[in-house]
This record gives sequence, structure tokens and C-alpha cells, in this order.
Amino acid sequence: MFSPFKAIASGLLLATGVGTVLAAQQPRIQNGAVTTQPAGTPFIQSFRSLVSATADVAWIGYSVPVSNGEQVMCCFNSGSTVVNGTPSNASGCCGFCRLENSSGTSMTSRSDVASPAGVIKLEGSTQMIVLYRVENRTVERIRVFSEDCQLDAGGRPVRWLDNVRPADSIALLESFAGVQGETRNRVSDGAITAIALHGDSAADASLDRLVAQSQPDSVRKKVTFWLGNARGQHGFQTLQRVLRDDPSVEVRKSAIFGLTQSKVPQALDTLIATARTDAEPRLRGEALFWLAQKAGEKAAATITDRIDQDPDTEVKKKAVFALSQLPKDEGVPLLIKVARSNTNPEVRKQAMFWLGQSKDPRATDFFAEVLGK
Repeated sequence: MFSPFKAIASGLLLATGVGTVLAAQQPRIQNGAVTTQPAGTPFIQSFRSLVSATADVAWIGYSVPVSNGEQVMCCFNSGSTVVNGTPSNASGCCGFCRLENSSGTSMTSRSDVASPAGVIKLEGSTQMIVLYRVENRTVERIRVFSEDCQLDAGGRPVRWLDNVRPADSIALLESFAGVQGETRNRVSDGAITAIALHGDSAADASLDRLVAQSQPDSVRKKVTFWLGNARGQHGFQTLQRVLRDDPSVEVRKSAIFGLTQSKVPQALDTLIATARTDAEPRLRGEALFWLAQKAGEKAAATITDRIDQDPDTEVKKKAVFALSQLPKDEGVPLLIKVARSNTNPEVRKQAMFWLGQSKDPRATDFFAEVLGK
């Protein structure tokens, strides 16, 4: 059996100029025979030839630069989804990830977790691993992991490709991004995630193509999340364009959610402007909902303004719900104020309802006051 740990000692090829790439170390794999071969050129053709020649179940993988080495993509007590923030049941980083397991990959900040030995890495990883599960000569799943994540191949062979160029990897993944049908979540969604996490500007152009109106809405909505989550200023600018120009209300709603994932400071201002001025009531309501999850005092001012000023009663009601999502010390007093003084009976009724759901003593006191009159 080939040992990936011995391969680490074989060295790295230093990238010294245009046309050279870094041969990163192989992944930390157990319970699977790893064989290594060059990526081949042209890469997509070489990759598809390898898939066509794979009759049994196997994994094909390689490493590429990652956009944010401070994020850890690993398994936390068999976490099942990709999220930002520490998983609620995480006890430490990077126990063995079972590639054959149906669960997904958890994502968190490297500063929040420790290695199995309790050692916190001070510097993030510069590489990530992209893995393709092949069955019946077809790619039927794509997964991504941090390079220091420990992987269990479940007895399946792993074919490791050296010297894959990031742009070639992105082009290959883009060819899988539109896959529909039973494997969509495992292939298309995995491909989009992997593209977004590449530390290469070609990922921006790829995601822009995938969010175009010619793509299926299921693809476009997935892309809007990752534009906000992983692509910084460029992703923010693309989301602004989608929110302004796209004809699909559902895609524009997903762009609003994408903005909530962005660390670009202007993203919050865009959410506020959407809540105040967008011509589509459904989008104003969506922006109000996410503002309540996101922004504290600045959100509260926008939400209460929409309760007072928005011409659409349904938007006002969504704004009342948004107040209920604020921290109780902020939201409950504002709900009481709306229930006490708003001139729209539907809005007052909505505020009463959410006060009742809050189980807050101040709400009880307010009800006692109203009933005592």
C-alpha cells in the first residue's frame, strides 16, 4: 500500500514564474490505497479519461490554493452541513472525515478549534483538497477539505493528481456546476462550493458566469450564497448587480441572503437601502428579515422606519416579525411601542402576536395593562 505520509517527504516544487505550479503534499488518508500521477494536459480531457477508465468506486483528488486559510473545512462529530461559525456540538477539530459517509463538511474559523492533540495552528492552511467520487465511470459526488484534515477513504482507492493548476481545476468544476437530477446536491452544489473557495481570481469569473440568467435558478441561488461568503469585494459587487438588475425575484431574494454573508462593510448599507427603497415588496420584506438577524441597533432603526413608512401592509407585518428576531432587550420594547400606538390594526395585531411568542415579562405586563383598561 502506498503511504501518503512518505510522500510528504518527497518535497515540494516551488512556483517560480508563469506556467509553474506548486506540487502540494498529499492528503492525510487512511484506509485507502493512494496512487499518484501527473495531472495531465489538457487537464479536463485527462481527468475525464481517468474517470472513464475507473470501473470500480474510487476517489480522484488534488490540492489547490484556498481563498481563506483561516477557515477549517473538516468534520466535527460528523457535521452534516456547510456553515459559518462553530458547530454547536464541536469538541475539537478534524477527527477523521469518512469520505464514504453521506454527511457533509463543516466549516469554521481556525481560531475556534484545536487539532486532535490540542495544538492550535497559528497560521492557516494555504491549500485545500478537492475530491471527486467516481462510480460507474461517472462523477457522482464532489467534496472539499482543508489540507490538514484527516480522511478515511472507507477502503476505496484514491488517485492523487499532482500539479493541478487552479484555473484548470475551476474550469473542470464549472463543467459539473449545472448537473441536475438525483446527484445535483452532491455534484453541482459541491462544484460551486469548491469553485468559490479557490484562492484564484478565475473563480470570480466562473461564479459570474454561473449566476448569469441563462443558468438554472437552482445553480444561481447557490452561487449568490458563495459570492457573499467567499469572494470579498468582487462577490459584493456581483450581488449588487444581481439585486439591481436580475428579473427573477427568487434569485434576487437569494442575493439578499448572500449579502448577509459578506464581510464587505457596504453590504449592510445595501441591505438597508433594499429594505427602504426597493420597488418589489417581497424584496423589502426579505431584506428586513435578514437585517433583524444581522445588524442590531442600525437594523432596528430601519425596521421601525419601515413599519411607519412602508405603503404595503404585508411589508409592515414582515417588519414587525423582524423586530421579534432582534435581541429581546431591543425587540420587545419596540414591539410594545408598535402594539400600543401604530395606526394600522393589522400591524398592531402582528405585534401582539409576536409579543405573546416572546414569553417576556414586559410583554405580560403590557397585556395586563391593555386588558385592565
